[in-house]
Order: sequence, then structure tokens, then C-alpha cells
Amino acid sequence: MFSLAKTNALRPALLALGGSLAIAASAQIQVPMQPVPMTMQSLVVLLVGVAYGPRLGAATLLLYLAEGLCGLPVFAGFRAGPAALMGPTGGFLLGFVPAAALAGWLAARGWTQGLWRSAALFLGGHAVLFAFGLAWLAVLAGPERAIALGLLPFLPGTALKSALGVALLRGLRRG
Repeated sequence: MFSLAKTNALRPALLALGGSLAIAASAQIQVPMQPVPMTMQSLVVLLVGVAYGPRLGAATLLLYLAEGLCGLPVFAGFRAGPAALMGPTGGFLLGFVPAAALAGWLAARGWTQGLWRSAALFLGGHAVLFAFGLAWLAVLAGPERAIALGLLPFLPGTALKSALGVALLRGLRRG
């Protein structure tokens, strides 16, 4: 029989597991591009941060990364292992943690209310992802190639995913 204390401790663990599974599923929805695929992960990462808050959001992303490092095929293209973090997508994967934390922090301060604040939340979260991703990609390929391969092709998709995130938040508020 569960006590109330055990149930309260179980809830965040189950939420983190569910969030990590959602992120893993979103990693498989992709447009194959080289060297970094375009996936739906960034949208789900930011939504997890918004829904879970900064601490549980970041913890969920740490769980996701640990799952991948342990060999579970949760990264894009069903990849797993340390090589995925050392490759071109590594910076983006590591950037998921602070991006979710930022989204959760902003959401806790009312940034999901209003069109422009919600848009700023999603664009800011994506900016964190790009900062981490491009920094690592620049180490591997040089700054110019990092911008050409890891930023410019992703701007339209980032705008679309940010708009979708805003629309989801607005729809949830009305429903």
C-alpha cells in the first residue's frame, strides 16, 4: 500500500519518465539534414520546461541524456551512447537542460501569458539551444561552417516550432 509521502515522491519521477519518453519520440520526427538533423525535440524540450518548471524540467532532460548515454536509442535516428554527445549534435543535446530550465523559469514568472511574451519564451529557449549547439559545432567544424550548417538552415523551422508552441499554449489557456 502506498503512503501519501511515497505517492508524492513517485509523481515527479513518473512525470520525468513521461517527459523523457516524449522527447525521445520527438527526436524521431525529423528532417534528415547533415550534420545535424532537424527534429521536433526543441519544441518538446521547451514545452516540458514550461509544464514542469525549471527544476523538474531540467531533471527530465538530465534523465533523457542519461538514458541515451546508457545506450537506450533515444537520440535522433535512434542513436545512443557517448559518441552522440561527442558528435555534431552534442552541444544541442547538452543545451536541452538549460533551455528547459529557462523555459520553466520564464513560465513560472508569467511568460506564458500574452502572445509576445510567449513568443519571447520560445525564441529565448531556442536561442539557448543554438548557443550550446553552435559553440560545440564550431569546435568540430569551425565557426563559419557551424553557422552555415547549424543555424541558417534551422531558422525557418525554429520560427515554425516557436509559433506552434505559442499556439499550443494559447489553445490550452482557452480550453
